[in-house]
Amino acid sequence: MKPAPFEYHVPATAREAVDLLAELGDGAKVIAGGQSLVPVLAMRLAVFDHLIDIGRVDGLRGIEEREGSVWIGAGTTEAEIGRSQLVAARVPLLARATPLIGHFQIRNRGTIGGSLAHADASAEYPAVVLALDAVIEALSPRGPRTIPASEFFTGIWETALEPDELLTGVRFPVATGHGPPGFAIEEFARRSGDFAVAGAAVAVGLAGADTIAHAAISLFGLASTPVRAVSAETLAVASAGALDADAIGQAAVAGLDAIPSDLHGTADYRRKVGAVMVARAWDKAVKEAANA
Repeated sequence: MKPAPFEYHVPATAREAVDLLAELGDGAKVIAGGQSLVPVLAMRLAVFDHLIDIGRVDGLRGIEEREGSVWIGAGTTEAEIGRSQLVAARVPLLARATPLIGHFQIRNRGTIGGSLAHADASAEYPAVVLALDAVIEALSPRGPRTIPASEFFTGIWETALEPDELLTGVRFPVATGHGPPGFAIEEFARRSGDFAVAGAAVAVGLAGADTIAHAAISLFGLASTPVRAVSAETLAVASAGALDADAIGQAAVAGLDAIPSDLHGTADYRRKVGAVMVARAWDKAVKEAANA
């Protein structure tokens, strides 16, 4: 199939883009790399009268260190993130998630802003920003706004962005204040490049050889949005290292309800796979922190 007819807009600045969003209303949609949106349009799962292409907007692309954070522009491609030495050194969890996204052709066009704004609950980047307590930057005709990742994902393919807001960048804090860090991401997909049936992104900080000072466990493919396994995080810190990885995995999925059930896996299957993914990621992250 082919997309329904639409009018194509190419703003030169972010301000021009948000002014178009405000003017055109619900009939307008922002397009960046198009790797999520174009298939939806081609299958006519969604129809828009106007597409606003931000691919040529200055200031929406780049990777920089800014005041204790790594800032990544919304228009930065996944391939650029995967090649960045700064990301690999300062935001390793994001670097490790990148090769899991689709195929290299997709990563050459897909952008971090597009992935987050599309808000697919099985995608890797939304889970990573949630685990790392990243901050989403947005712009509207009213001015700039920041949105904590914990408040950004609101439902199936839904975010806290207002209709006239444009996602402009993401800030990843790098100074955690905890001990030696460890990071890992694990997922299970039917085929390489497919969306995950279930996955987990884990960040830990140690205080001593066996004491967990900080734990972040973000789950994807297991709810309508990426979710933090807060009860498992609390349990891991309180246990002072007494729990093994399998116990952490079981605790992470124990409180989940409304797990998706579809052709790729029943809710019960996803729960079991999710527990295993958490256990694997937890084990790798803790070992990395212990050897740091």
